[in-house]
Amino acid sequence: MYFAALLARTEDGWQASEPDLDDVETLADLSDLARAAGDEEETVLVFIEQEDAWFGVVRVDGEEDPRIYVSDAAAAARSSYGEILLTDEVLGRDPEDLDELVDLDGTEDGESDSDYEEDEEAVPGPSEDHVPTGPLGDTEILTDLGMSTKELLALSGDGALTGEALGEIADALGCGDVLEAVR
Repeated sequence: MYFAALLARTEDGWQASEPDLDDVETLADLSDLARAAGDEEETVLVFIEQEDAWFGVVRVDGEEDPRIYVSDAAAAARSSYGEILLTDEVLGRDPEDLDELVDLDGTEDGESDSDYEEDEEAVPGPSEDHVPTGPLGDTEILTDLGMSTKELLALSGDGALTGEALGEIADALGCGDVLEAVR
């Protein structure tokens, strides 16, 4: 089960809402949802958590590219919402490098179409073999809002995730009571 919240920083303080993620399939969709929750240049945070396994924070500042932090990339890779956050950029992959490995027909160099057909049931997306265990992304995502990199990483360490990580983050940002209102 997932928990998700949008926190928009306004002139009057933080405002929280619980988003409907049913139509969110890409990071662009999630970013658009966040931008719709705030005014043009406001900071909006998207919190996503899955049953004490991992949490993610997406920060959208106006029209800038979203910044992403995931507490455990390998756990998130096994999740549909986690896969949205694990972009090539976050994983340190260059999409152009991947294009060089695959011919236009979708097969790797030297691989025949019949070899490809045998593996039709393979699911696209990041595999656990290529996703590191542990925190991944922008560890300074919240520093200017009141949470240090060290504090954020402490919530993400081995066995540290207790289900209260997002609450602790919200408390450090001064919006814990607002987040609790949507839980």
